[in-house]
Amino acid sequence: MAKPGKQHAPNYEFFGPPGATLISFGLPIVCYLFAFFVNDVSGCPPPSLLQPSTFTLEKLKQDVGWQGFGTLLNTQTAFWTIMYYALNVVLWKVLPGQEVEGTVLRNGSRIKYRFNGFLTATFILSVLAAGTAVEGPDFPVWTFINNNYVPLLTMNILISYGLATFVYIRSFTVQQPKDPKNRELAEGGATGNLIYDWFIGRELNPTVRLPVIGDVDIKSFCEVRPGLLGWIILDLAFMMRQWKTYGYITDSMYVCCLTQAVYMLDSVYVESAIMTQMDITTDGFGFMLAFGDLAWVPFTYSIQARYLSIHPVQLGWYGVAAIMTIQISGYLIFRLSNLQKNTFRTNPDDPAVSHLSYIQTQTGSRLITSGWWGTARHINYFGDWLMSWAYCLPTLFSGYVIHRSHITGNAQVDQGTDGEFAGWATPITYFYMLYFAVLLIHRQLRDDEKCHKKYGKDWEEYCRQVKWRIIPGIY
Repeated sequence: MAKPGKQHAPNYEFFGPPGATLISFGLPIVCYLFAFFVNDVSGCPPPSLLQPSTFTLEKLKQDVGWQGFGTLLNTQTAFWTIMYYALNVVLWKVLPGQEVEGTVLRNGSRIKYRFNGFLTATFILSVLAAGTAVEGPDFPVWTFINNNYVPLLTMNILISYGLATFVYIRSFTVQQPKDPKNRELAEGGATGNLIYDWFIGRELNPTVRLPVIGDVDIKSFCEVRPGLLGWIILDLAFMMRQWKTYGYITDSMYVCCLTQAVYMLDSVYVESAIMTQMDITTDGFGFMLAFGDLAWVPFTYSIQARYLSIHPVQLGWYGVAAIMTIQISGYLIFRLSNLQKNTFRTNPDDPAVSHLSYIQTQTGSRLITSGWWGTARHINYFGDWLMSWAYCLPTLFSGYVIHRSHITGNAQVDQGTDGEFAGWATPITYFYMLYFAVLLIHRQLRDDEKCHKKYGKDWEEYCRQVKWRIIPGIY
């Protein structure tokens, strides 16, 4: 037992302040590396990286088309990015929506959330579809995105830094121990270390009051928009680029964009499901979530479509069938398992779930030990990860080099005379699948720790009955 007056050491995650610092300033650099390595100047990866004996920084700059720091952002891109965010806020306010109360917070209050992400996505995508029907791949939105891809990335990174700093400073107006407006600090975000709290999120559910619009819950708003929708808009821009450059759209591009669009639309269709996710119930809102939602998701998750816009890949019917089988299998596991859990939580007497066995915990909760949740404690993560394979596989054994004619200036894209570039871009185009596996395992470990603290011996018994964590028979 701790001595009176002795403070407990902060319960840091992500290796504490050093890890938070590395992630906060390292991941934006990763985004830029991907942006420049998947280029239409020399190849992916840049040829100079495959020639270490003659490598120089100047050669690398030439390979990626580096034109100086001044090209990382421009006024036009800054303006239209802000307009895109503003449009999302306005649509959140004016379109019909579902208002739902969240889970009970530690202070006993419940936040009322407004959800209309599916209508917002449908409206914006319909406008883009109409513009494309009229002007084809020359629709100004697609041209603007492809001509300003790096400045768009920069602007979203800057918004992430700015938003994280705003909510961190504002969190010090939360009154303790009982805030009259039911504001609350996150359990893991008030350690007293500036960089760590700024990164992990000091306030649990920060809001901002906007003129005419009113109060906006920042965290739930950013969770599915504008970044998640931005991911699909980027995908479509790259599809249009392939069409404009080559005069056709490959089956690999269709598969890539379709599978990712289904994931996004499914997420916003059941938007209210985020109320029970750890991001909403437990984590504060800091740079980790701001950057993840607004910059990391749209710009790294769309890298496969950007790759295919430069190096077209034909899968053939067998390739398409194989990838779609993986996608559908993953989706069914993900959706059916979540549906079973949500049905059991809301109506355990429903005939679809009334047969399920469970452990009645001392806290009053029930832990399912059969059905989908009897196969693994986080079986939905397995389905989610399977779908990530379908996003990456359309790039096949990725890597390309660009040959330019000295006479006509025309470019030819291939994998080299003897296929020497094949496979070298795999760490880029398959990065999402590998990163997502690490993310899901980390999330599972955090969730298991939280559940063990909450349920105690009941959780230990649950783990004894359902021993697999994510993948039955493997992990």
